[in-house]
Amino acid sequence: MARTPLLQLSDISLTYGGNPVFDGLSLTVQPGDRVALVGRNGSGKSTLMKVMAGLVEPDRGEVVLSSGVTTGYMEQDPDLSGFETLGDFARDGLDEGEGYRVEMAAEGLKFDPARPVATASGGERRRAALARLLAQAPELMLLDEPTNHLDIEAIGWLEEHLSQTRAAFVLISHDRAFLRRLTRATLWIDRSEVRRQEKGFEGFEEWREAIWSAEDDARHKLDRKIKAEARWAVEGISARRKRNQGRVRALAALRAERSAQIRRQGTAAMALDAGPQSGKKVIEARGIAKTFGERTILRPFDLRIQRGDRIAFVGPNGAGKTTLIKMLTGEIAPDEGSVTLGTNLEIAVFDQARAALNPDQTLWESLTGDPEMRVSGRADQVMVRGVPKHVVAYLKDFLFDDAQARAPVRSLSGGEKARLLLARLMAKPSNLLVMDEPTNDLDVETLDLLQDLLGDYDGTVLLVSHDRDFIDRVADTTVAMEGDGRATVYAGGWSDYQAQRAAPAPEPAAATPRGAPPAEEKPKTAKAGLSFTEKHRLDELPGVLERLETEIAKLEAFLSDPDLFHSAPAKFEKASLALSERQVALAEAEEEWLALEEKAAG
Repeated sequence: MARTPLLQLSDISLTYGGNPVFDGLSLTVQPGDRVALVGRNGSGKSTLMKVMAGLVEPDRGEVVLSSGVTTGYMEQDPDLSGFETLGDFARDGLDEGEGYRVEMAAEGLKFDPARPVATASGGERRRAALARLLAQAPELMLLDEPTNHLDIEAIGWLEEHLSQTRAAFVLISHDRAFLRRLTRATLWIDRSEVRRQEKGFEGFEEWREAIWSAEDDARHKLDRKIKAEARWAVEGISARRKRNQGRVRALAALRAERSAQIRRQGTAAMALDAGPQSGKKVIEARGIAKTFGERTILRPFDLRIQRGDRIAFVGPNGAGKTTLIKMLTGEIAPDEGSVTLGTNLEIAVFDQARAALNPDQTLWESLTGDPEMRVSGRADQVMVRGVPKHVVAYLKDFLFDDAQARAPVRSLSGGEKARLLLARLMAKPSNLLVMDEPTNDLDVETLDLLQDLLGDYDGTVLLVSHDRDFIDRVADTTVAMEGDGRATVYAGGWSDYQAQRAAPAPEPAAATPRGAPPAEEKPKTAKAGLSFTEKHRLDELPGVLERLETEIAKLEAFLSDPDLFHSAPAKFEKASLALSERQVALAEAEEEWLALEEKAAG
């Protein structure tokens, strides 16, 4: 028996500014669907979701929501006007006694419901909007970039929540790992056409490449046919004029078909110039620490960064990742310890807050107004890695069209703003890239290109990201900040970090036979001969020893892969160094423990 769809779109057409966004679109969302909605930045993903939510009226066609079906829409810029606190907004529309759902979501998404709306950040507002949607528990959820402004912990919570829900959902996200885990069907918007495949995002790229390959074959055959017919039109016209004219008309039709084909949007022509080579030692931090008021941001921490390293910084929002990077680059001073910068450094920064972009400027002004990009005496050119280039031509390299050059920055989508920021950053030579959340809002194709560029970059990369897949593809070292001031260095990317930090399950305690007397309790170690600090250290050392032994076991397991040296030499070198350091630390800790035990016993 056929299921009644939750939502049905029939023959939808929508045009903005003379260009069709969709034409003749039809699709359904069934109960239990888990759909990835993918496409290039600007292809109309958010617009289609607004059509589904009933917020945008199509020019033609019908949107039918089945009777009694409830929907929830998670938009990128929620309107919280009229509410005093984030909790007031999130609880709006809930029945009495259902407020606990908001509290649960707030804990998982990590925001304070009591926070006044007036002082809440954009990220907190988005988290409150997401909590509101989850608390309402609609039968169909429309989620537009729900992972933006969430840290990895909160993304994990949301991932688990959505994996267990019985509701259907349509999901826009740049987070590959999130999409792979959750989706079972894919809607792909490409040149105003929407295709559907009954496979999750895991199979998207293979499907896309197969379609594009078939298109290329068909286009090649059509080009060959047009060439052959055009040769006949010049050389083979005979006296049988009626038949010949029919063939000429057929040639005209072929040419019209070819010109009507919409060429695929290319990838951005991004490039990175590492500029002059830095010294081998880029940054050395010794014992750096930082506190703000009574809050410890970073306990004493050491880190040595060499030329060519790709280091990812991960941890909860507010753990201090950006603060640590600013200390490492000399922007702010540590309270304790020292930071030594290497020679000949040229630093370029991608700022997650987009502070370098003025929303009231045009894209043209955003590039030509940058003192480092300005070409003296030429208002229409910018300096791109030492070479003058027309500003519109450079914007086209980043997939902006002529009309957008004079549009205000505020009119751009999140992905377009990210591309504009990359255009500014990549115009300048650098040998140390600091990238704070560069993946937000970028489409899959641009993420792939950015990953390749960072892989080929001759300089050093410091990366803050909550995108687990991107970290795995780019980083050879991960610095994990736990939020309590601790920072720990791990070899490899996100998956390597997870493997190394996972402690083995504790051995189950041996059962005491029924009727047997309880085991005699071991006498506690006498500590009369120790100072207060030494007693504390002696209590702490067993945990230190256990942690070091666990890390050594994980690193040894990681290095046991016989192909690692050839397939990932950088990861092999980092892991080997980390293993050596931990083995030395273990030996020193064991000697310290024995010395303190002997002193306590004496």
